[in-house]
Amino acid sequence: MKNSSVFTKVALGLLVAGSVAACKQAPTSTTAAPAAASTPASGDKPTTVYVNSDTLYSKYNYAKDVNNALQAKLKGAQGDMQSKTDAFQREVVDYQKNQATMPADQRQVTEQRLQREQQQLQGYQQNESAQLQDDKATQYQKVYDKVDDFVKNFAKQNGYKLVLTYSKNVQTVIYGDPSLDVTAEVVKGLNDAYAKEGSK
Repeated sequence: MKNSSVFTKVALGLLVAGSVAACKQAPTSTTAAPAAASTPASGDKPTTVYVNSDTLYSKYNYAKDVNNALQAKLKGAQGDMQSKTDAFQREVVDYQKNQATMPADQRQVTEQRLQREQQQLQGYQQNESAQLQDDKATQYQKVYDKVDDFVKNFAKQNGYKLVLTYSKNVQTVIYGDPSLDVTAEVVKGLNDAYAKEGSK
């Protein structure tokens, strides 16, 4: 009984695999394949497509602007932190030069002040870092939300039932026929929408 059950499962698996392979045959020419080349024999459009997220986020102008703004903010924060650190280090060097000639009570007061300043500097650095991380998460979430909203509408307008994403780091799609890659259309639509927002 077990053998016939296993045989049935294997036969069914081969049948499904054969059907999938037959549906996924694509032309080998180097020119862009028309969508119909990988569609079912009925001639209907494909219902499953994919987007290369690496390409999308590198070519989506809003994502590039957000990234540039965050980089500028990070650079400014790093410059500010460096100037505060340099000023503190100068105070420490001055104290080290003069401590031998300072009265004991003045040394103690100066050391306590420098210790407080060091703690404040560390607290400032931690707060700035946390603020930058929060800002980054908020801005990137806005980018993701815009992409998600656009892709949902794009899928509805084009009759797609499933839109997968592909990335070098996270491979949801191991292989996809190039005719199913709608990345260029999505990037164009997103950039057009972003340009319209900027003109308002």
